[in-house]
Amino acid sequence: MARVLVVDDEPLISMLVQEWLTELGCETIGPTESVRSALDLIGTATVDGAILDVSLNCEDSYPVADVLRERGVPIAFATGHGVHGIDSRFNDALILSKPFDFEAVKGFVAKLVP
Repeated sequence: MARVLVVDDEPLISMLVQEWLTELGCETIGPTESVRSALDLIGTATVDGAILDVSLNCEDSYPVADVLRERGVPIAFATGHGVHGIDSRFNDALILSKPFDFEAVKGFVAKLVP
């Protein structure tokens, strides 16, 4: 069972993604809504992939993405700003456009579980 970290500051979105991940046979780590709490979680939990909202209140999720990338964990950024709203060092990351689409989340999960 793939363990997917969900980081989003919108509780309804987090609940929707968590429901979809459960339907896809994944375990959700979190969800969490801040960089600090996400870093705390990944410090103690095994994570196979992550769906990170780019903009979290007054911060962005790049510090979390940096740690996950160092560990070789696949990430998908959730954003309403498209590819151009992502820092260029993450050009290879999957982008999940908001509003979310079940098929896009399913595609990301498929990359985690061959």
